[in-house]
Amino acid sequence: MTSRADIHAFLTENRHGVIATNASSGAPESAVVGFAATLALELVFDTLDTTRKIANIRRDPNVSAVIGWDDDGTLQYEGVADEPTGEDLERVRSVYFEAFPDGPERLKWTGITYVRIRPSWLRFTSYTQPDRNVEMVF
Repeated sequence: MTSRADIHAFLTENRHGVIATNASSGAPESAVVGFAATLALELVFDTLDTTRKIANIRRDPNVSAVIGWDDDGTLQYEGVADEPTGEDLERVRSVYFEAFPDGPERLKWTGITYVRIRPSWLRFTSYTQPDRNVEMVF
């Protein structure tokens, strides 16, 4: 059985995924992002405030993600996104900067913002090691 620690390790090894948000029309919109993962399995990424994904998240914070698509397994992830502030922002940004050492350089960019996604549901699937499959509800 895969544990939370195993999921965190998987997220740490697979730092890119597809994030899906909902457009105002209800249509899905997806983007590849580089993210970091906290021990609480939160996903953190940076983006510009002019992107479709941030406009969608500000209107509807429900998002999904798919991470990993090779023999190591695939993680389907659903959660609620926000733009943390204060101590929460400092905490998640430090995790992000550890994963992406070039992150502090982007602080100079106009409109840079940080998104945190808190998990509500996830499913890890391994097609080569089915005993590792797990579903978690938060």
